[in-house]
Amino acid sequence: MSGTLYLCATPIGNLDDMTFRVLDTLKQVDLIAAEDTRNSIKLLNHFDIHTEMTSYHEYNKYDKAQYLIEQMQQGKDIALITDAGTPAISDPGEVLVAECHKAGVPVTSLPGPAACITALTLSGLSTRRFCFEGFLPSSDDKKARKRILEDLKTESRTIILYEAPHHLRAVLDDLYETLGDRKVSICRELTKKFEEVNVTTLEQAIAFYKANEPRGEYVLVLEGKSLEEQEEEKRQSWKEMSIEDHMKYYEDEGFSHKDAMKKVAADRGVGKREIYQALLEK
Repeated sequence: MSGTLYLCATPIGNLDDMTFRVLDTLKQVDLIAAEDTRNSIKLLNHFDIHTEMTSYHEYNKYDKAQYLIEQMQQGKDIALITDAGTPAISDPGEVLVAECHKAGVPVTSLPGPAACITALTLSGLSTRRFCFEGFLPSSDDKKARKRILEDLKTESRTIILYEAPHHLRAVLDDLYETLGDRKVSICRELTKKFEEVNVTTLEQAIAFYKANEPRGEYVLVLEGKSLEEQEEEKRQSWKEMSIEDHMKYYEDEGFSHKDAMKKVAADRGVGKREIYQALLEK
C-alpha cells in the first residue's frame, strides 16, 4: 500500500500553538520533509522529535517531489512542514501536493496556524469575503507586478498580502498609487510577545514607515473596493457618453426605444423621466 503525505501546520511564532495531532504525526511518520532543515531542527528538538528529516524547498521542489512520491509509493508516510505555518500556502508544498494527486498518493492536511487567517481575524476588516494574494511579483518584474496591482484595483473582497520588511515601503507606495487610499491593517510578530496590529490607511502607513524602519515579516490586510464605489465608477463612465450615444448603444443591441431609456436611466443612476426630458430638449 502507498504511504500518505501529511501536511503539518507548525507555529508561526508561539510554540504553544503546536497541535497534539501534529506532534504525534511528526513522531510516527517515516520521514519529515522540511523547507529549511536548519530551522526545523530547532522545532523538532524542542518537542523531542527524532524522525529523519530531508529538505524540500523552492529550488528542489520538482525533482525532490518525485523522490518523495517514490518513497510514499513504497509505503513510507511523509510529513511536510514549512518554516512556519501551513504548508502549501505561498509555499513549494503546493507542487508536492499536486504531484501526489497525479500519482494517486493520498494527501491529508493537519490544520493549525496560518499567518494569513490569523491576520485577517485581527484586522477589523470584513471577513465574509476575502482573497489571498501572497507575495506580489518582485519590483524587478514590473509587468507582472503591474498586472496584479491592476487586478486588485477592482477587487471588492478583503485582500491579504505577505511582504518582507525590506520591500514593505515599495509595496505600500505601489498599492497607494494604483488603488488609492484604503483602510489597511498591517500585522507583524503574530502570536509572539510583541505582536502588532496597526489599523491604519495606506497614506498613513506610508508616512509611518518613512519615519520608522520596517522590521519583521508583515501581513497586510487591505480593504477591498466597495460595491457602491464600483457602481459609482460605472455610472461615471456611462456619463462620459452623450445620452444620444448611450441610447444608440442599447438600440443597436436590439432594445426598444422605451427599454433603452430604462437601461440608460439605470446606468446613470437617474429616473427614466430625466432621460426622456433630456432627449426632448435635443
